[in-house]
Amino acid sequence: MEQLLAGLRAAGEPTRLRLLALCARAELTVTELTLILRQSQPRVSRHLKLLCEAGLMSRFREGQWAFYRLADTADGPRLGRAIVELIPEYDPTYLRDLERLEEIKESRSLAAAAYFRENAERWDQIRSMYVPEPEVEACVRDLLGSGKVANLLDVGTGTGRILEVMAPDVERGIGIDFSHEMLAVARVNLGKSGLEHCQVRHGDMYALEFDDDSQDAVVFHQVLHYADEPQAAISEAARVLRPGGRLVIVDFAPHTERILLEDHAHRRLGLSDEEVTQWCRNAGMRCELARELQGEPLTVNVWLATAMSAVASNGSSSSRSSVAAAR
Repeated sequence: MEQLLAGLRAAGEPTRLRLLALCARAELTVTELTLILRQSQPRVSRHLKLLCEAGLMSRFREGQWAFYRLADTADGPRLGRAIVELIPEYDPTYLRDLERLEEIKESRSLAAAAYFRENAERWDQIRSMYVPEPEVEACVRDLLGSGKVANLLDVGTGTGRILEVMAPDVERGIGIDFSHEMLAVARVNLGKSGLEHCQVRHGDMYALEFDDDSQDAVVFHQVLHYADEPQAAISEAARVLRPGGRLVIVDFAPHTERILLEDHAHRRLGLSDEEVTQWCRNAGMRCELARELQGEPLTVNVWLATAMSAVASNGSSSSRSSVAAAR
């Protein structure tokens, strides 16, 4: 009851209500919100602080920026969205804010398009070397999409494409990436698709900012060939997976295309079934090579690993403790 009253009190002010409505539609920085509301940064920051303290909004840092959105807790989004839905659809202030929000989204889209133009040639070069992406994406969805996935974590999310593909089958999806540029692209893509239950964060695959046993599924889509320590990344994924949770790894089979090392920053010429299976076993998971998608010259392999309970894993709990100690 007290949390409900605190939320209602926090939202019961014109500027804060406008902020709540905007952040229900997109993740926004203080600078972007000041441009929309035409108010000073200290004033907007003060209102955002009150909304966060009341549990209606969440704040997270990404490099030099801080982004705001509806709270990640179960009660936060439910109350926040219920309040936003009560705003009259044709209120002139609300409509003006939405128009300015679209301008912000358009400027993001232009920046994302410029980044894509600069890098399109090298991405197209890699894509031409293996099976079409829709075939790979269908495989991922097939392995994870049997029933609703409560929490999905996409490690190395890039453009956010896996979140888009899996969106119909997940209650909540989070993508992490170390590249701020790629996160900007992903944020635009998710916004265009209206996927408010999916979000992206800056993060390190070797030190995931998630609790133990908190995720139902984790995906590494064309990520581990960039990794210096793929074993450590897989062990960290195993830590955050619930018992019975699924890990899908998509990567190239062993190959000889050295151009990917020299021009595209790959660290490995593909991953063998033996080493991926062993990495998963070391992390306390059962693993199998689920699919081989033949391409020319690159073959894409898809592995499915399942997190076991502490009892069934025959020592995986000690393995998790070792990983935690190493961190």
